[in-house]
Amino acid sequence: MRLLFQILGQTLRTLWAHKLRSFLTMFGIAWGVGSLLLLVGLGEGFRSGNRKQFDELGENVMFIWGGRAPAIESSFTSMRRYYLTYRDYQDVVRECPEVNAASPVISRGDVRAVSDYYQSSGQLMGVPADFTRIRYMPIATGRWLNDLDDSQKRAVVILGDEARRVLFSGRPAAGNTILLNGVRFEVIGTLKRLGHGDNNTLNLRIFIPFNTMQQYFPPKNVGDIPDAISFMNYQPKSRELHEAAKTAVHKIIARNHGFQYDSPDAFDEWDTINTVDQVGKIFDAMNMFLGSVGLVTLALGAIGIINIMLVAVADRTREIGLMKAVGATNRSIMFQFFAEGAFLTLLSGGLGMGAAAAVMAALSTLPSPPGWDTPKLVPSTAALAIVSLAFAGIVAGLYPARKAAMLQPVEALRKE
Repeated sequence: MRLLFQILGQTLRTLWAHKLRSFLTMFGIAWGVGSLLLLVGLGEGFRSGNRKQFDELGENVMFIWGGRAPAIESSFTSMRRYYLTYRDYQDVVRECPEVNAASPVISRGDVRAVSDYYQSSGQLMGVPADFTRIRYMPIATGRWLNDLDDSQKRAVVILGDEARRVLFSGRPAAGNTILLNGVRFEVIGTLKRLGHGDNNTLNLRIFIPFNTMQQYFPPKNVGDIPDAISFMNYQPKSRELHEAAKTAVHKIIARNHGFQYDSPDAFDEWDTINTVDQVGKIFDAMNMFLGSVGLVTLALGAIGIINIMLVAVADRTREIGLMKAVGATNRSIMFQFFAEGAFLTLLSGGLGMGAAAAVMAALSTLPSPPGWDTPKLVPSTAALAIVSLAFAGIVAGLYPARKAAMLQPVEALRKE
């Protein structure tokens, strides 16, 4: 143990004697580790932010709107407009075993909401009570819609967070009333804030029962279709069945509106499952690229340490010869040089990790832009950096140490 402390003491004295050389070597490794962890942490923050945005829509949500279908079979030179109907929704629920849940939605953007204090012109949406089976609607105060609200066409309303703030600034909303185009509605609940930053589109929405919406504010510009809806949300029974669910929904809508279900561009839809998968692949590729850049930087740092240690062996040839002449073993000399390389690598790697963690902690105090989340230290990347550092330390210390240990005492003492 005493010999070990002596070798460590000699290592520290040697590194201190060459401060600039040691600092530059450590800076290369610290920069590589810090940049690796920081870049991957930023990428993970971007991934997490986008995942939260999709989670705020709901789990495995699929949207479909009315579209344009060929006016004549197999002809795409003339297209006719079709609108989704309540019958489409009922047929999807009844005939699609791949669909776990579906919900019709009527949406209007021209309904003015007026409270006793202020007014707002957000989007008004008529939804059934089970809309929350598909979409994420976190209640802040009060309650969500129920089946009796819908079946009895009650004049009740749920306010999004921004709509609540505009209509009832600093005042309680639940229990009060508002006017929607002159029709009085009771506020029975408010929603928690969705999204980040100043993006208030989601939070300006106002929700009322579907049948109430159909009675007072039916869709506009849909011709003489009495049961038209604006769009439909549905959810497959599992992610693996989302393509089968999409095809089944296409078949029903195409059958009801008189065109082939495999007609290209006949459907206006958004499959969030495909979007999430594609974004995930982009993030995986980005993490691999950033990780590769960091590992290359680490490798260059390790090469720098090897070079520095080889220079140290050349500079200390006479010292090594003297040590061997007075009885130092090959093993002790080899361990000393190995300890210098490993110490430089591990210390600089630890400093790089600490710097990256400090930068990410500082960034976490700043407001996150839309689609971004606080960067975080990724455990798998940190573990990879530690393993890479250990390997770099072994390589950086072992070869120069062996070269030093193999020097013959007489030849070393002759070295000028």
